[in-house]
Amino acid sequence: MTEPHVAASDGLPTPRRYAAIAALCFGTALVIIDGGVANVALPTIARDLKVGSSSVVAIVTVYQLMLVMLMLPFAGLGDRIGLKRMYQVGQTVFTVATLLCFFAKSLPFLLVVRAVQAVGAAGALAVASALIRQTYPAAQLGRGLGINSVVVASSAAAAPTVGGLVLSIAPWPWVFASAIPFAIASLLLGRALPDPEPTDQPFDVLGAIMCAAMFGLIIGGAESAVHGDSPVVSGAIVVLGLVIGWFYVRRERGAAQPILPIDLLSRPVIALSTLGGFTAFTASMTLLLSTPFRLTHQYGMSAAAVGAVIAPWPLTNMLVAPSMGWLSDRVPAGLLGGIGMTISTIALLLLAFMPPNPSWFDIAWRMSLCGAGFGTFLPPNARLIIGSAPRERAAAAGGLVSTVRLVGQTTGATLVAALLALNVGANATAPLVAAGLAMLAGVCSLARLRPSIREPQSAEARDVQPAEATR
Repeated sequence: MTEPHVAASDGLPTPRRYAAIAALCFGTALVIIDGGVANVALPTIARDLKVGSSSVVAIVTVYQLMLVMLMLPFAGLGDRIGLKRMYQVGQTVFTVATLLCFFAKSLPFLLVVRAVQAVGAAGALAVASALIRQTYPAAQLGRGLGINSVVVASSAAAAPTVGGLVLSIAPWPWVFASAIPFAIASLLLGRALPDPEPTDQPFDVLGAIMCAAMFGLIIGGAESAVHGDSPVVSGAIVVLGLVIGWFYVRRERGAAQPILPIDLLSRPVIALSTLGGFTAFTASMTLLLSTPFRLTHQYGMSAAAVGAVIAPWPLTNMLVAPSMGWLSDRVPAGLLGGIGMTISTIALLLLAFMPPNPSWFDIAWRMSLCGAGFGTFLPPNARLIIGSAPRERAAAAGGLVSTVRLVGQTTGATLVAALLALNVGANATAPLVAAGLAMLAGVCSLARLRPSIREPQSAEARDVQPAEATR
């Protein structure tokens, strides 16, 4: 049964709200852990399935690419069939696909299973932010997004450890099954999730296909240009994606509720937040992926030592993100984001110019400072995007936030691969590039403080507490 009046400005009533929060936390942890835990198992999978290391990496890239392609279309579909139904169907598909990993005896079958996993993950993640908005009171939206950021960061940090522990006692299919308890808990608690009235607008199937094709061709072509041997073919794939994107954007301009949220991006405050989020995620992924190569090649550290010095990043992020989410309900997001990216830029410059023989502490405190900066920026930035959108476009705004994160992370991974191919990815170049990106994110954040950008949004951005929307 849908609830057109539940989860308005006051969110869900307690104690139902706490059950819904737990369901969302378990569901997010499920997708993040099972999405990242495969990285640790890749060498083992390659050996058992008797395939090359370069081929087995497709297990990760297929998953990421499918997520990027489907996030916005599924956000639109969630509006049509119901947010709660979309979330639970996505989790069910993800869980079934995870169980199918036990039957994988070849790489092609495993790639198909991972693609189905990504379909389920996209269904859940695409509407998660919209459900958070429906669950929490309007005055606590930032706190809710901060808690969600902690779940994402902690799950991503725990994934390698979980994968290593499982591999030490069980075959690799159990690595994928390690998140199933989260799925069961989330599905059981999911009865408490808000269930707002679906829209009666027909779902734009052609628009969804064009959106998926645009992202898939552009990102897939860019990745193949870095990893493949045919730059001409890769360039042609990217150009085809751009052509489809040009026609698609023109088509979406006339849609009442476009899958690609052009109506939201036409608002300067959301456009700046989107650009800032993209550059921030690209910067963080650039540093996190390049640092292990630098520490190994330039400083001769072991794998265990590399993990130890990188750990302060997610740990600090876990501490900072919820407090910044809470603070974003009271302090303008533009100010918090500017402070956060200033901190991260300074930390990235300090990482670029480390002493010749740094100690563990020399690296760890710089990583911790950098994690604090990104933790200060990201929850308020997500709150601004979701809180500034009209309530009926909450799913589209949530899909935009998730897509920005995924595209930014994928761009960062591609950027690191390109820097490594140019033999400059294992030195100070990568953190310097990341510092430039973080600086751009900070400029975008501070620009949102201009009255000409903030004030026009306040009257229409939210149906409750309009002044909060432009923070």
